[in-house]
Amino acid sequence: MFIVTNYPLAVFFCFITMLCWGSWSNTQKLTSNTWRQELYYWDYVVGILLISIFLGFTLGSFGEGGRSFVDDLQQVSLKNYLNAFTGGVLMNAANLLLSVAIGIVGISVAFPLGVGIGLVLGVIINYIEQPKGDPYLLFLGVAMVVAAVILDGVAADKMAKQKEQKSRKGIILCIIAGIIMSFFYRFVAASMDLQNFESPTPGMATPYAAFFIFAIGMFLSNIVFDTWLMRNPLVGEPVSYKVYFAGSFKVHFWGILGGMIWGLGTAFAYIAAGKAGAAISYALGQGATMVAALWGLLIWKEFKGATRSVNLMLALMIILFIAGIASIILAGK
Repeated sequence: MFIVTNYPLAVFFCFITMLCWGSWSNTQKLTSNTWRQELYYWDYVVGILLISIFLGFTLGSFGEGGRSFVDDLQQVSLKNYLNAFTGGVLMNAANLLLSVAIGIVGISVAFPLGVGIGLVLGVIINYIEQPKGDPYLLFLGVAMVVAAVILDGVAADKMAKQKEQKSRKGIILCIIAGIIMSFFYRFVAASMDLQNFESPTPGMATPYAAFFIFAIGMFLSNIVFDTWLMRNPLVGEPVSYKVYFAGSFKVHFWGILGGMIWGLGTAFAYIAAGKAGAAISYALGQGATMVAALWGLLIWKEFKGATRSVNLMLALMIILFIAGIASIILAGK
């Protein structure tokens, strides 16, 4: 299988993760006027499962290092199957709530709040389990991200009042999603031998097998989560599977593409974790908050007409995010 062998390449992979995690939601925005979020999300989960299979039989099967994808799946212990599967269930719950929140408050608010909270708590959880990297630089970076999240929340509140919009439900969903999201990576990391991908401990998974099991957890849990949400939507009227199967190729395509983009970023985060460490790999990937905020600000114009004070907060938020991510990168050297 393909293995990252040095820290600079691991950082590059984490930047790909950042771009993917921060960009998938654009596909949801493209269908938001004609396709319900609950229906989009089904295609999104299918896309994640498809990319996990594709990567398993390509990067996960070529090369001489480690175990091949199929061989690895056959030897993973039940405990580690459950770890990776649980990570998928948790991530699915968090992402589904975040997806609903995007429809209410937009990308530039939902991502910095939801994913920012997930970043802060997730780094702490992952660092406790695997203390790799300079803790001072790492948590200095996290502190700057916290400040950026607070600024984004204040700016969103001011903008909501300015437009007389009721966005409290969306913000609450972001917070809940962020808390749940902070735990998923730890379970997946626990299923892998992060110290040695070339000769992993028997019973532990390689990144490719772990990602596939994770994707199965997302897919199966979605049968429960999304079905319930379709019948009891947080926004709008109930919707049925009949509507889903009657959807056009175009709307299904955007959802599957969104899932494949997010899935590629997630797989790269797992692959990079061997050299960067779980905490740093997770933290760098969550720089997606800045990427998503920029999409929302510059492309979707979600803060169009904002006051000068709101614009200043948003500018400072971006500066703090960049500085925080830089500090996290330096922490791993």
